[in-house]
Amino acid sequence: MSSVEESVKPREGSRSTFSLIWNAFSASVEFLSSVKFGVVLLCILVILSMLGMIIIQQNVQGFDAYYATLTPAERTVFGALGFFDVYYSWYFNLILLVLSLNIILASIDRIGGAWSYISDPKLFGTQGFYQRQRESAEVGVRGDSKDEVAGKIAAAFREQGFKAKITKASDLDEPSRVRMGITEDKVADGPVYLFGQRGKWNRMGAYIVHVALLTLFLGHFVAFQTGFDADVNMVPGESTTEIQLIDINLDKQERYAVALPFRITCLDIQQKLIDPGGSIEVFNTLDWRTRIQIEDPQYGTTVADVSLNNPFSYRGYRFFQAQTIPVGNARTMKLQLTPQDGGEPFAVDLARNGETKLPDGTVVAYEAFMPDFTFNERGEPDTRSTDYNNPVAVLQVTKPGAQAERVFAFASNISDDIPVGAPKLGYKWRLTEFEKVPLAHVLSIKYDPFNGAFIAWYFGGFGLMGALVFVFFVSHRRVWAMVGDRNKDGEYDVLLAGDTNRNHFAFEDKFKKILIRLKGEAYGQGKGE
Repeated sequence: MSSVEESVKPREGSRSTFSLIWNAFSASVEFLSSVKFGVVLLCILVILSMLGMIIIQQNVQGFDAYYATLTPAERTVFGALGFFDVYYSWYFNLILLVLSLNIILASIDRIGGAWSYISDPKLFGTQGFYQRQRESAEVGVRGDSKDEVAGKIAAAFREQGFKAKITKASDLDEPSRVRMGITEDKVADGPVYLFGQRGKWNRMGAYIVHVALLTLFLGHFVAFQTGFDADVNMVPGESTTEIQLIDINLDKQERYAVALPFRITCLDIQQKLIDPGGSIEVFNTLDWRTRIQIEDPQYGTTVADVSLNNPFSYRGYRFFQAQTIPVGNARTMKLQLTPQDGGEPFAVDLARNGETKLPDGTVVAYEAFMPDFTFNERGEPDTRSTDYNNPVAVLQVTKPGAQAERVFAFASNISDDIPVGAPKLGYKWRLTEFEKVPLAHVLSIKYDPFNGAFIAWYFGGFGLMGALVFVFFVSHRRVWAMVGDRNKDGEYDVLLAGDTNRNHFAFEDKFKKILIRLKGEAYGQGKGE
């Protein structure tokens, strides 16, 4: 016996240990699937998101100036808690993960009950069931038979938007008849039950919200984990196969060159100004437009415009307008040429990086544009400032059969006695008009190879808004009726009941209209009175 007892005891201990582990696991799952726990997590997430809006984040323009205004204690505490980069912090992602798990588990626990409203609606019930509903009333309805009365009730249901389903006592199975208290001798002349409903899919609204939330969380998580932010300078005529990856650490920014699988060429930049004669600052700007050409070994050549409200997406790279290099330049220029031999002056149009040919065969090509012309220490054309104080177009002019020579076309009237303003190559050169643009545009690039942010916003974000509208502005409304025996007044006793999961006042009005329709006068007695 002792050997048997010894062999049994470990099994009992093992069973006890397994039971403890299972109980602990079950309790953990129950806690994780708790709606209250999910609400707490959601509140924490909202608070952290508000902190991310109140405290300027380190990847937002102007953070360095904000950081400089903080006290050393604030910098230390906020930095240690990750408040300068809330959305990328480990605890923010952990809360997202746990909240997602909570939503999944809570949905699994409760979706069966919600689905039963759709797959197996309650078509009939006992008198006590009807009387326990939010709305219930008894009314007498005249008719030659229960079927006729049922038809009148069905018509009243239809008038209020409910499609009626009629169930007779003879249609019930044995367990249902026993539950309803219908004996065998009463089956043929038993009660007739009616059921109508509308908006049944509203029962699934909460789970549509859950799917939208999970899409929102997952999309942003994937975008944060697999993507990066970078920028690239776009100077007309220049091309590159690299972009600058931005690595931000508090008030310090480091940039790393990242190779692209294609080449980007800037074809043109344009700045639409409120006042064309004003500055090229942001306050005088309506829009920025950058025309780019992408040469991809795999997919060929693509030309696209990137403007302020029109970003461009290509192979997971999304291009946005970010800022400019605000050194004055010109997109197009109009030159006035006055022949030295006394001929009539004439105008010539020239684009940035372009060239044109004069009637005598002379080729005029763009070399540079100086907004505030001067010569630097090396004797080369330069600009004193970024403003249009002394604009000059620097040109390369080539006479037929001769070498190219540099010519300066000033916007102001320069004396012929000054060498740079003197007539050259047979003409007096003058800059009369030009379209203002900056030296370069800076495009911000968001790399998101799986389109996580797009899916999060357009499917998760807009889906969430649509789901919330569906949840709160649509309701599941149900009405029942039980046609009983004929009373002493020659009317059939009808017990009506109804319920809704929201918007009870509107439902009460519909329920009253059904009663009035059946009785032909005041709707009768009951909870809905």
